[in-house]
Amino acid sequence: MNLKKLLKDLPVKKIKGSKDIEIKGICSNSKIVFPGCLFIARKGKAFNGADFIETAISSGAVAIVTDMYNPFLDNVVQIICEDPNEMEAELAVRYYENSSEKLNIIGITGTNGKTTISYLIKHLFDSNNASCSLTGTIETIVGDNKVFSSRTTSDVISIHKFLKESLMSKIKNVVMEVTSHGLDQDRVKYVDFDIGVFTNLSLDHLDYHNDMQSYALAKQKLFNSLKEGKTAIVNNDDEYASCMVKNTKANVITFAIDNKAELKATSIEYTSRATNFILEYENQKYQFSTNLIGKFNVYNILATIAVGLANHMKIDSIQRSIESFENVKGRMDRICFSNKNIVIDFAHTPNALQNVLTTLKDICEGRLITVFGCGGNRDKSKRPIMGEIAEKYSNFSIVTTDNIRDEDPKMIVNDIIAGFRSQKNYMIELDRKEAISKAILMASENDIILIAGKGHESVQIFANKQQHFNDKQVAESLLQEMNCKGC
Repeated sequence: MNLKKLLKDLPVKKIKGSKDIEIKGICSNSKIVFPGCLFIARKGKAFNGADFIETAISSGAVAIVTDMYNPFLDNVVQIICEDPNEMEAELAVRYYENSSEKLNIIGITGTNGKTTISYLIKHLFDSNNASCSLTGTIETIVGDNKVFSSRTTSDVISIHKFLKESLMSKIKNVVMEVTSHGLDQDRVKYVDFDIGVFTNLSLDHLDYHNDMQSYALAKQKLFNSLKEGKTAIVNNDDEYASCMVKNTKANVITFAIDNKAELKATSIEYTSRATNFILEYENQKYQFSTNLIGKFNVYNILATIAVGLANHMKIDSIQRSIESFENVKGRMDRICFSNKNIVIDFAHTPNALQNVLTTLKDICEGRLITVFGCGGNRDKSKRPIMGEIAEKYSNFSIVTTDNIRDEDPKMIVNDIIAGFRSQKNYMIELDRKEAISKAILMASENDIILIAGKGHESVQIFANKQQHFNDKQVAESLLQEMNCKGC
């Protein structure tokens, strides 16, 4: 795109250099600059993009967006503006030609359930001959192309690039996980959402938001952005449901199990391998069956059904899609070995851990053994609460490391075990692989082992390094070493 066209009518102070040049891409990360690129020197919490301008130029940047003119940079166009951060979203939506207006975009926000719902929705569209792109915690999918994610909601440039790629691939439906961080930092600015989904709100990210009210208001931004004629889908059993849609212009659809709602699940039957329930909708009753287990997955399915109905899908086609959906990597992910029952789950918040443990406790014929830790440099307030929950619903817990980052793992563990009432109910093993091994060795045939906190993740993050670590792969390898037989 021509730089002059890209900058037309934007509030820039001055431009030093020729505007008559071609821009082949835009980015705000100097590590991914390529020849012909426009580099936006934005300020983040940890880094100032201005410190990386020379690196960007040496990598081929032909234009720089910055808040301060540098007279010694005479080989690059300098675009001086008040706030490069504000300019980033403007440039992204222009460069990628406002693709979101031409797409059907579903955004999912909430503490838990975002990933499972996003895959359910993608499966719903795909199985109804309407291709769907996805971006979220695990990966970004456009057609046959898959890229693993480094964070749940990407930066604003990557988001608009993803939307453009979907459009170019002739994929009209998009589902994305939208985090509170992403909303607060305007990573989805100028995305024209057609549907917003609210799952729930529980204790998490208070290291960033400070209190639950601020956390809720960040989530609310998704629904405030919905235009008239769009749709807001909310979990009416959550106490923050009314807060989410307080200021929305969208049409509101509610779902629930316990409270009144337009979509309500009743007569729920849980087994170790499936969940069945009756959907009550518009004075009619419909039978639904799913391979997913647990009450929290009923909520996930209700949200998905609401999305299908909002897209004018027929109930019977939605039923077939739900029945054919298998599972999501790292979410109630079962390892099939004949004499050991192991479940991998991403549960890393108090609410998520309680949901998973209560579900497993209902189907467990023996002991429930939980292996878990908490992340370093993250919300410390939830650590003792998770210890308390693990003790309450498990027969025994092995407290270990998660992604410790640059915190002392012993301090993290001490925060967790403060929530336990008795030392008889837990042991500490800082080596996560060894913790999983000890759980396997102590488990009998009817016991269930829950390995919680990391789910699909393929690395463990330490202060100065990341090393490959996947809970499921580690557990399967240990089971093979112990000569356990697969199903």
